[in-house]
Amino acid sequence: MFLSLFFFFFTFPAAAQIPPELVSRAAVVMDAATGTFVYYKNPDQEIPPASLTKLMTMHLLFQEIKAGRASLEEIIIPPRESWAINQPPRSSLMFLANGQTLSLRELLLGLSIFSGNDAAVAAALRVAPSVQSFVAMMNREAANMGLAVTRFVEPSGVSQYNMTTAREFAWFCRIYLAAHPESLRDYHSVRDFAYPMAENVAPAFRNDPMTRVQRNRNTLLGMVEGVDGLKTGYIDESGFNIALTAERDGTRFIAVILGAPAGWGGERIRDEDGQRLLAWAFASYRTLRPRPQAPQPVRIWKGKENHVGIDWGAQLEFTAPVQRGENLSWTVEIDTLIAPLPEGSPVGNIVFHDSLGELRRLPLVTAWTVERGGFFKRFFDSIRLLFRRR
Repeated sequence: MFLSLFFFFFTFPAAAQIPPELVSRAAVVMDAATGTFVYYKNPDQEIPPASLTKLMTMHLLFQEIKAGRASLEEIIIPPRESWAINQPPRSSLMFLANGQTLSLRELLLGLSIFSGNDAAVAAALRVAPSVQSFVAMMNREAANMGLAVTRFVEPSGVSQYNMTTAREFAWFCRIYLAAHPESLRDYHSVRDFAYPMAENVAPAFRNDPMTRVQRNRNTLLGMVEGVDGLKTGYIDESGFNIALTAERDGTRFIAVILGAPAGWGGERIRDEDGQRLLAWAFASYRTLRPRPQAPQPVRIWKGKENHVGIDWGAQLEFTAPVQRGENLSWTVEIDTLIAPLPEGSPVGNIVFHDSLGELRRLPLVTAWTVERGGFFKRFFDSIRLLFRRR
């Protein structure tokens, strides 16, 4: 829940270049390492995520696997509700059918590459006793992530009543990538996939299983440097959407673009918006990763202890304009510390500098609680402090 508190506390420095003007209705760009947003356009406009919804479906499947309640190699028999013939008109499909069997790994590929609505139903029914109970899991997980607007009514994204914002979905993507970094390599950057194969169908159909090779719907894979995920989506009510991520030279950005125009040309517009956003972001910002030594314990006065450990009060990585960060250095500023001090109390700063001046101040906090000392300890420390300050 605490993540929702962060939405309004991240600011970003002046960009090196003018941000691009987009056609899409809403978009954000976030530094994946730091959570800093470097671009906004209508970040809180509510728009159906369309098939971006399948990322939450995949997230819950990955959680089941990590908890030991599912296995990538387990064999699934697609239930009737998931067969392709039972999906809404114009659905993107994996072409699940009666008599098939497939591994959970194949089902995940059907979600990530084919964007199969049938695969989403099969995934939901693998995890939960009904689609409705799986949707309840999706919404609980969104709430646990601190996503106040994002909500789901089904697991594929076909409904206009699924809802998100560009800002919230970028936060979800950051959490998703941190939890499942292997998903980029194993699923989201895979260019194509063939299904069903002979081993997936009943014996009577193995001579001609009607295999379909479908390409990943993220056409920016291989076209834009560093792009390795994540997911596209489209329904008429939202237009064309994409959750996009790319890494170059140690900096990873997450871009979420919602609401490129529906109909002819909209997919091209969405992809052009994505290319422009990533080009601008990499030309303007980068992630800096200073590695100062861990702070040493410092003197504390009038306490039961004479020293207290110090921790970083926030992560060391930060987002900076590309022209900053050369010859990075830092200094430590520590206040005079007087007990009692609870764990996590601010006690100073580490200040990062480059050749152009100060870049960032990161708070330092106490690593544990120090209680007030006895009368004589306080008395003699008061005398020492008096002479120390002269």
